[in-house]
Amino acid sequence: MKILDTLKKLLKKILKKVVHRVVIVGLLLALQIGWLAIYLTQMAEYSPIMSIILNVLSFLAVLAVVNARDNPSYKLAWVIAILVFPLFGGTMYLLFSGWLLSKSLRKKLGRAEKQLLPLIKQDAEVFERLEELDKAAAGQARYIKDYAKFPVWNDSTATYFRSGEENFPVLLEELRKAEHFIFLEYFIVEAGEMWDTILEILKEKAAAGVDVRMIYDDLGSIFVLPYQYYRTLEQYGIKCEAFNKFIPVFSLVMNNRDHRKILVVDGHTAFTGGINLADEYINKKEKCGYWKDTGIMVRGEAAVNLTVMFLTIWNAIRPTDTNVSKLLPHAYHAGIFKGDGYIQPYGDSPLDRETVGENVYLNMIAAAREYLYIFTPYLIIDNEMMTALCLAAKRGVDVRIVTPGKPDKKMVFWLTQSYYAQLIESGVKVYRYLPGFIHAKVFVCDDIYATVGTINLDYRSLYLHFECGVFLSHCSEIKRIKEDAVDTIGQSGLVTREMARKKLPVRLAQVVLRVFAPLL
Repeated sequence: MKILDTLKKLLKKILKKVVHRVVIVGLLLALQIGWLAIYLTQMAEYSPIMSIILNVLSFLAVLAVVNARDNPSYKLAWVIAILVFPLFGGTMYLLFSGWLLSKSLRKKLGRAEKQLLPLIKQDAEVFERLEELDKAAAGQARYIKDYAKFPVWNDSTATYFRSGEENFPVLLEELRKAEHFIFLEYFIVEAGEMWDTILEILKEKAAAGVDVRMIYDDLGSIFVLPYQYYRTLEQYGIKCEAFNKFIPVFSLVMNNRDHRKILVVDGHTAFTGGINLADEYINKKEKCGYWKDTGIMVRGEAAVNLTVMFLTIWNAIRPTDTNVSKLLPHAYHAGIFKGDGYIQPYGDSPLDRETVGENVYLNMIAAAREYLYIFTPYLIIDNEMMTALCLAAKRGVDVRIVTPGKPDKKMVFWLTQSYYAQLIESGVKVYRYLPGFIHAKVFVCDDIYATVGTINLDYRSLYLHFECGVFLSHCSEIKRIKEDAVDTIGQSGLVTREMARKKLPVRLAQVVLRVFAPLL
C-alpha cells in the first residue's frame, strides 16, 4: 500500500507539471516556431524566387539591425542569428525584433503618464540647493528629472534594510498602520509564510474599507501562483491585476515584464528594493544557501514618485483615478516631513528607449573618486558598462563587485563568470558571496551617493523591463549602506585571475552565451 501511495503521489506531481500552463504554452510556442521554420524552408526549396525573396529579406534585416538605435550587443546577436539562419533569421527579426508592448497598452500607459506625471513637478529651490552643494549629484538628479520625469526631494527620509528578514517586520508594521490605501506591485508572489502573513493583513484592511490594490507580473509569478490568481484576490476585496498576461503567441512583447517591487502606504511611506513576496527572500525557505537581499523605505514627499509609478501602470490597465490629490503624501499626514539629504525614487520603462537604470549606474561610476561598491546577482554587461567599470579602476577608484557564490540559474552564472577576467585585469575586484546567493541591486560610492532598487546588471533589467530604484545623495543612511557593503565583502571570496580562467568546454559555452545574451 505504501508503494502504491508513493506512486500515486509521484504521478500526481508529474501530471501537475505536465498540465501546468507553462508547459502547455511552451509547447504551443515551440510548435509555432517549428511550423514557421519548416514552412519557410519548404517554400525556399519549392520556389527559387521565394528563396531569393527570403535572402533579400535577410539582407534588409541586417541593414535594419545596423541602422537601428539599439545596443551594439543586441544588434550583433541579431546579425549573427540572421547570418547563421539566412532564410529564417531575417524573417524572425522583421516579425519579432520589437521590444514594445501591445499598441493598445502603450497608448493607455501614455495617457496615464500624461495625467499623473504633472503632479510631481520639481521644486526649483530644492534643486538649486542641491546644485550649490554638489554639482555631480545635481547632474544625476537633473538627468533623472528630465528623462525619467521624477523629481528630487529633500523633505524625506530613507531607511535601508540589509536583508529581507530586517525589512519584513517593518513592512508588516507599516501595513498594519494603513488607514486609507495600500498599493503593491511585485514581480514574484508565492504562497508561504511571507505572502500569507501579508495577505491576512490586506484582507483585514480591505474589509475595513482601505483601498487595497495589487499588480503582479503574470510571467514572474507563473510558476508559483495559480492561474488567474487575481480573481481569488478580488474575492477578498483586494483589487488586483496581472501585468502583461502570458499568452501562447510567439511575440517578444512578452519580454516586457514588470520587474518592480513597490509597496505604498497612505501616500507618505513606500518600500522598494530587490525583495519579492516569497519565503526565500526572508530565508524561511532555503534556496541557493543564504539569500542576501536589500530593501529601502522612503517616508515623506519622495514617496509620491513611487505612488505615481504604481498608478501609471494601474490606470493603464484599469482606469480608476480621476482625482489623485487624495493619494499624495500630505493627504493623510499633517505637518512637515522630516528631511535627511536628497532622495529621488526613479522608474525605468522600456517604452521610451531611454535606458535610465543603466545611465544612473554609469553616472555613478563616472562620479566615483575613492570607492565604488556594487551588489548584483547577474553581471551580464554591455561594452559601455564594461568600459566604465574598467576605466574607473584604472584611474584609481577602488571598484568592488559582489556576485553570487551559489547560482539560482546555472547558465546565467556561467555568463556572469565570463566577465570576470576582463574586469580583474583592469583592477576591478570581483567577489563571490560565499554564504549563498546575493539578489541585492546596490551601488554606493564615496560616502556621498547610493542607489538601491530592482535593476540588475543584465540586458533584461536594463533594456526590457519596467524597473525602479532610489537615488540617494548626502543622506546619513548612505553610511549604513557602506557598512553593509563592507560586511558583505568580508563574507565573500575574492576571485583571482586563475579562478576566472575556465576549462575549454566552459569557455566555449560562455562565448556562445555572451553573443546571444541580449536575446535570452
